[in-house]
Amino acid sequence: MAEVVYVSNVRIERIAGASRLAYLPAEAEPVEFGVHGAIAAHYGLPQEKLTTPHATTIDYVIAATGG
Repeated sequence: MAEVVYVSNVRIERIAGASRLAYLPAEAEPVEFGVHGAIAAHYGLPQEKLTTPHATTIDYVIAATGG
């Protein structure tokens, strides 16, 4: 088996509902995840309840695969 070269230490903190903070390596501030637009609609969350829409975790996964 190959030697482990990197272990990502990430901490996730739930704020409320779908809102979370992710504490990521090499980032001075936590990254806020949430829901927006079609994702919120898919889960039945009314747009008026989304005071501050944020990118979802899937948005970050898609961005990471493109980079």
